[in-house]
Amino acid sequence: MISILINERYPLTGKPYPKRLIFKVVGYSSSTWYENPTPKTGKRGRKPKHSDEEVLQEIKKEIKKSKFNSEGYIKVKNRMAKRKINALVAGKARVNRIMRENSLLSPYRRPGKTNKREHDGTITTDAPNVMWATDGKKFWIEGSGWHWFFGVIDHFNDEIISWHIAKKGNRFAAMQPVRAAVRKTFGTIDKNVCTGMKLQLRSDHGSQYDSADFMNEMKYLGLEMSKAFVRSPQCNGIIERFHRTLEEQVLQVETFTSLEEAYNSIDQFIKDYNTDWIFHRLNYCSPVEYREKYAESLRKEKDNIPSGNKDPEVQLVLISSGSMPRRNERAEQEIIKGETTISNNPLEILRYNISPSDQLVRYKSNKKD
Repeated sequence: MISILINERYPLTGKPYPKRLIFKVVGYSSSTWYENPTPKTGKRGRKPKHSDEEVLQEIKKEIKKSKFNSEGYIKVKNRMAKRKINALVAGKARVNRIMRENSLLSPYRRPGKTNKREHDGTITTDAPNVMWATDGKKFWIEGSGWHWFFGVIDHFNDEIISWHIAKKGNRFAAMQPVRAAVRKTFGTIDKNVCTGMKLQLRSDHGSQYDSADFMNEMKYLGLEMSKAFVRSPQCNGIIERFHRTLEEQVLQVETFTSLEEAYNSIDQFIKDYNTDWIFHRLNYCSPVEYREKYAESLRKEKDNIPSGNKDPEVQLVLISSGSMPRRNERAEQEIIKGETTISNNPLEILRYNISPSDQLVRYKSNKKD
């Protein structure tokens, strides 16, 4: 009825009746009237740039070209966004929904039982070659039985530095990847080569690592040992997590019939892992990519170190002239370029120009004698 009246017009002028008058006569609240009401069907908000079908096709392409098995939706999302060509940005909830509807999600892994000792054992470093971790893992080769994989990983970026496969997992086999990592990093395995490097080697209390031969070799290299807590694999979680990835991506997927076949398969996986496996804690970078970005940041920081004041800059200096102000007390400031402004609280805000030729600090105290 209201819509009919709104469309009516004055007979003489042809102008429409005022809506406020119509609402008053009919007894209808104007606040509940919408000229173009939003339809109840359909989603509100901004329409996505790409349809679900387009996103699905890109997800399938990303999964197909991936070097790894059963990657989760978050990694797929970030891989699509990081493309140098034809990058596609989609929300993780949307990617998760599309992959779930098309049975593309990796199998859900139930969390295992945790140790009563409440600690995660996580050790993260802000630079490479500060903390390494090593451990061994058994795997099966058809016709020749059990073999051992030993590796050394850097806590900084989860990069596998070196690794070794042996038939017997004794102390001498455990030494091999450590010696190879030292040689690769420092160029030699001479006596005390690691002394003064602030480098530690993390390991558990396995018989290989607690043996006198292994400990003496580490002393010879000058490499300090950092032992994990007893019966707490999470204290050596970086290398333990890599072993799980190795098992899921290679050892449980492939069947080896010879040592050479196992070596080639593991070697290829570790190369792909270091260059292409992305981590959440590394801002979805691979270990090699993260290390290269770190090295680049150091180079830029070194190049941008200022040698004195090149350009005059206006700076603010806070000088305490007594007790500090209360937390909620704000200084009443009026900053004038090249002049000193005094506030009403014990902090004086001084503004001055610094030039290479005249580095003078002008300040004024508001203390009353």
